[in-house]
Amino acid sequence: MRWGLGRDATLLIAGQGVRAAGYGFTAVILGALLAARGYGPLQAGIVLAAMIAGTALASLVVGRLADRVGRRRCYAVFFLGVAVAGAVVAAGAPIWLLLIVALSGTLSTDVVDNGPATTLEQVMLAGEDAGTARAYGRYNGVGAVSGALGALAAAAPGLGRVGTGGGVHAWLFLALVPVGLVGALFAWQLSPAVEAPPAEPDPDRSAATANASGRLGESRSVVRRLAALFAVDAAGGGLVTTGFLSYYFAQRYGVTVASLGWLFFTVSLVQAVSVMLAPRLARRFGLVATMVGTHLPSNILLASVAFAPSFPVAAVLLVARTTLSQMDVPTRQALVMSVVTPGERTAAAAVTNAARYTVRPLGPLVAGAVQQVALGAPLLIAGVVKGGYDIAMWRWARHLPLVLPPADKAAASDSTPDTQEAL
Repeated sequence: MRWGLGRDATLLIAGQGVRAAGYGFTAVILGALLAARGYGPLQAGIVLAAMIAGTALASLVVGRLADRVGRRRCYAVFFLGVAVAGAVVAAGAPIWLLLIVALSGTLSTDVVDNGPATTLEQVMLAGEDAGTARAYGRYNGVGAVSGALGALAAAAPGLGRVGTGGGVHAWLFLALVPVGLVGALFAWQLSPAVEAPPAEPDPDRSAATANASGRLGESRSVVRRLAALFAVDAAGGGLVTTGFLSYYFAQRYGVTVASLGWLFFTVSLVQAVSVMLAPRLARRFGLVATMVGTHLPSNILLASVAFAPSFPVAAVLLVARTTLSQMDVPTRQALVMSVVTPGERTAAAAVTNAARYTVRPLGPLVAGAVQQVALGAPLLIAGVVKGGYDIAMWRWARHLPLVLPPADKAAASDSTPDTQEAL
């Protein structure tokens, strides 16, 4: 197996790493900042919902424009937007301005985001080894480790204590300014090879015309079904974002920001190991089997966090859940790139990622509402909804055939012989 990656893949993974470090830091700070400002569950939910909605809108815009405007150009513009957003929040933006910035899609409620940048990175990485999860495993692993370091930075002394009279300062979001500038530099160093392939007449593919415009063609029905299933999963995930967990632990257990930082540092490290192991499992059992076989038990652990009598117990359950919950990420990304034609990849990535984020804004709002009944109710609901997604995914997607051009089929067969027969 060839473990080396090309220059473009290295730059994309570096971009993911820089962004994850920034988001790992601010996602931990975010929930504590909302709590420190005195925002109630509903207000906090509205802010988190706006951030998620922004990622969905931005992902759709990227899917529509990237192949025509240029993937590298869109990638660089996004990172510059991250720098601007960090500066605005650091300036102590009032809630109305915070909501506007949130809708830009440049902020994240999670340690590792799945917004417009992920859509671009997913499709630009597809050329490395579409049909396998190898590049995506490396990509998500680096992101998780970087997010862990960002979360650890939030545990540094003096950043504030929630529940003990301390405060969390908005100026900490200035960390996103260098993140955005460095990411933009990486974007401009990418080669033209990451751009959309030129349109070529192909008598064997009815989607050739659709591929030329970067829109969905023959794979439309498959992508729509995947998007619908991913939306169900995301609806459950929207209830329990990192921002929500930060808020929940601060409110229920009076946890300090330092403790939250250490928790999410550990969670991200475990996640990194998890996503790096996922490609190995996928080669043995197939993409869909790996997705469902690890994701379903993780959701049982997620629901159990709601019944934890203390923060240490809740933290152990959350870490245990993370050992399995993220293995579906690289396998899911590889699956999407594997069941569509090359010219449809940008559109497929945009549609499936946007579907996840179109429903996620409802999550924080629902979480804030049901918390009026029980503070841990969102955790239980999320576990049930996401478990339903796993069952539906297994019943349908395991029969999907790969749709790869000859070159990609050869590469995939060399690396993942098992997945050619059954996903």
